[in-house]
Amino acid sequence: MPNLHDENFSGSVVYICEHNAEGAMGLIINQQLDIPAKAVFDRLDLEQNSNRGDELIFDGGPMQQDRGFILHSTCEQKWESTIYIGSDVSLSTSKDILGDIALGEGPEESLITLGYSSWEAGQLERELKENSWLVIPADSSVIFNTECAQRASAAALSIGLNLDMLALDSGHA
Repeated sequence: MPNLHDENFSGSVVYICEHNAEGAMGLIINQQLDIPAKAVFDRLDLEQNSNRGDELIFDGGPMQQDRGFILHSTCEQKWESTIYIGSDVSLSTSKDILGDIALGEGPEESLITLGYSSWEAGQLERELKENSWLVIPADSSVIFNTECAQRASAAALSIGLNLDMLALDSGHA
């Protein structure tokens, strides 16, 4: 929401990967770093045979920014550490998926992030009560088929909301 002034999350779209009694974990999907995937592929000594190396890596959040997370379309192929998240999106954290992406043999759609976002038990719920976040059903087309700079607007429009029309302040009745 526009009134969220946290430097880590202001203007961010976060795809929530897990939310339970212990807390929540998600990945920011609209904050690109100035790091091409090729830099990661090179650092991991991965053979490359695709144009995927030019894609920019995303800042997934402030936690463990030295760790990679790959949000991708669900497919029949499985990697060492893939979990099905919902509808048509999965999350992988192993090197083998990066190797396949570098070769052009990975999932059809993917987004590579460094770091993740997390909330302790009850924290996200408190932030929702404070109107810090707008909750929108996940839509893989926003994640994978919408330009990065347009993802927040596209997500809001999916529920008929124009972000430019939101007030900076809110009240409670």
